[in-house]
Amino acid sequence: MSLAIEAEGLVKHYGSVVALEGLDMSVPEGTVMGLLGPNGAGKTTSVRIFTTLLKPDKGLARVNGIDVATHAAEVRSVIGLSGQYAAVDENLTGYENLDMVGRLYHLGKNTSRKRSRELLDQFDLDEAADRQVKTYSGGMRRRLDLAAALVARPSVIFLDEPTTGLDPRSRIALWDVIADLVAQGATLLLTTHFLDEADRLADKIAVIDHGRVIALGTADELKSQVGGERLEVTVASPDQIAPAASVLTAIGMGAVTIDEHTRHLTVPVSSEGETLVETLRALDLQAVKVLDLTLRRPTLDDVFMTLTGHAAEEETNQ
Repeated sequence: MSLAIEAEGLVKHYGSVVALEGLDMSVPEGTVMGLLGPNGAGKTTSVRIFTTLLKPDKGLARVNGIDVATHAAEVRSVIGLSGQYAAVDENLTGYENLDMVGRLYHLGKNTSRKRSRELLDQFDLDEAADRQVKTYSGGMRRRLDLAAALVARPSVIFLDEPTTGLDPRSRIALWDVIADLVAQGATLLLTTHFLDEADRLADKIAVIDHGRVIALGTADELKSQVGGERLEVTVASPDQIAPAASVLTAIGMGAVTIDEHTRHLTVPVSSEGETLVETLRALDLQAVKVLDLTLRRPTLDDVFMTLTGHAAEEETNQ
């Protein structure tokens, strides 16, 4: 399978700040790569390099086999980009925004108008097509911004935090749109700090930290790297946190994570044996009153904490 996106040893510094330090990546055609990492990991910097908005200090980046540094104009003709914030003109209508993008791509008046109407219908914006964008909700603006990225029918699409700022209903609606793009054969690079988003949309996930890929695989493969299941306990009062932590330390296979505000404790455990029964007995012996006790598979949140030592957060400036 041909590669739509490639990175070899990408390095980018902002003064003394290291954004990328030898990033390697490859995305086959017709697949979705989820790019995840904690705040400042270099996700947005990677997208800016792939979309010709930045030049790397070192290394190579290619889109459809085209070098982004030496053939930027050619790369721009085959890509679409939707950034963290909707890049639309509030004083124009939705239709006028898309038509303007089509003209900038030299699609011609008739083709541009037809394509704009098609996308407005596809993104459920047809009824608002002739309203100024300043009257749109946040979810409508995000959909319009994504539609603008697709006007020229790009084969490779970069989505940088596409659902930032959206309510849950709008996020799910945008997920459906993205899934449709994938079904039509598009290649997507998706940066996100929403772990459920990557779990649902991405064929493979690259976890980056300090400008390097530190883990790569499907969501299930990444979860398997942290091993075992997670035992979660919520205790009745703050004074019971310490004895509960002692019990979980003895039963578990790793460090106990404690949220003192919710009185919630988590520890990785072996999936073998009667873990729940064993835990209840041990907690009862310590006179710990349990409000909730569950056993679950590891999530991508667990992967982040294990691999990076950080929670997954929205990246703000890199």
